[in-house]
Amino acid sequence: MGNSTVLSVRIDKQTENKLARLAGRMNRSQSYVAAEAIREFVATQEWQIAGIERAIASASTDKAVSDEAVRDWIASLGTENERPLPKTK
Repeated sequence: MGNSTVLSVRIDKQTENKLARLAGRMNRSQSYVAAEAIREFVATQEWQIAGIERAIASASTDKAVSDEAVRDWIASLGTENERPLPKTK
């Protein structure tokens, strides 16, 4: 980690104890394990937020299927009057 910085984080004692045990079992420092956890959390949140933003942008276009159309289609599944998959506007 050539380009690293120090970050102070408060965690409860129980979490710190678990972190210490985990780090010991992994033969790594607590700092390494915490940094890895933060890296993974940040990557996951970036991915999820980007997906939500794409979905919101997509819903703002004519490529969206209305909620009502989807609900009607789902309600018809398995019935005599099963409807075709709803199409975009």
